[in-house]
Amino acid sequence: MPRPDAPRPAPLKMDRIVHRQEDSSNERLEDFFSLNRQIIGNLNPDDLITMGDLGRGNGGTVTKVKHVPSNQILARKVIRLEVSPAERNRIMQELEVLKDCNSEYIVGYFGAYQRNVEINLFMEYMDGRSLDSILSKTTRIPEDILGKITLSVIRGLTYLRDNLNIMHRDIKPSNILVNSHGQIKICDFGVSGQLKESIAQSFVGTRQYMSPERLTGESYKVQSDIWSLGLTLVELALGMYPIPQHDPLKMYEGEPSPEASKMPIFALMECIVNQPPPTIPGPPVFSSEFKDFVDKCLKKLPQERFDLRTIVQHKFVIEAESSNVDVAQWVCQIWSRVDNNS
Repeated sequence: MPRPDAPRPAPLKMDRIVHRQEDSSNERLEDFFSLNRQIIGNLNPDDLITMGDLGRGNGGTVTKVKHVPSNQILARKVIRLEVSPAERNRIMQELEVLKDCNSEYIVGYFGAYQRNVEINLFMEYMDGRSLDSILSKTTRIPEDILGKITLSVIRGLTYLRDNLNIMHRDIKPSNILVNSHGQIKICDFGVSGQLKESIAQSFVGTRQYMSPERLTGESYKVQSDIWSLGLTLVELALGMYPIPQHDPLKMYEGEPSPEASKMPIFALMECIVNQPPPTIPGPPVFSSEFKDFVDKCLKKLPQERFDLRTIVQHKFVIEAESSNVDVAQWVCQIWSRVDNNS
């Protein structure tokens, strides 16, 4: 089964092949986004020039655009929703809270407008793109990089809980973005429950990362996001969507499950709910700490998974925090290799 939601973007030139360290304090981020929102002001379709296609996923299409009056490069996501005008207006009102979101682990939001049945969202442009785009250009993502990804996602989830009192509800590779400065940020989080539910009902791809309790209609808490993080890490480590899983080592070596290509979506959902969760091979392929971490993220019972307090105490997360791996160099090397081969 191909990875769900995986866009196949055309090769791109990195906007900054030479990277540098950024002062990423929340105070500077708030000043940056506040200033740019003032410059951009009310978004008008006539002020935008489309510069390229960044991907097409289950949630909508994403393009790189230039806002001519401000000379700013943005990412525009167009979501087509077959809902009533009143529901679209409510979604637009709910999205306004995103303008108060200032975190180095959350993709910046600049505004939105609606046109007919479409909602156009404008976000910070991340020139390294999403992790599913990167995975489509390489075999797997190394464990040390996955440690930094884990750390950033946890911090992003913690910010959403502490500052907006919301869960993300849609953690998956296409919603984790990177840039050539080495920053890792999450996007498309659940500030609008109506928007999330509309997308989930319209597009099956987003359900493939849902926790068992969400798929069965039970109430859910932040442990549902932890499940999605664990499943995302297994996919990025193995290089393929891991359900159904046969032998983790064979999947790591590039052999998908024999049932994957012919499994209907509802059978896949049943597999998530009723079959043992996927895992990764242990040493020497992956460290015992990493394997233990993803296994605990993917406990079938939510009360047995981490929460945002206990997850940061795991050795894999602690070691990721002290690691000096150069994410920026990794991002730039991947896209430079793509450019050289195009």
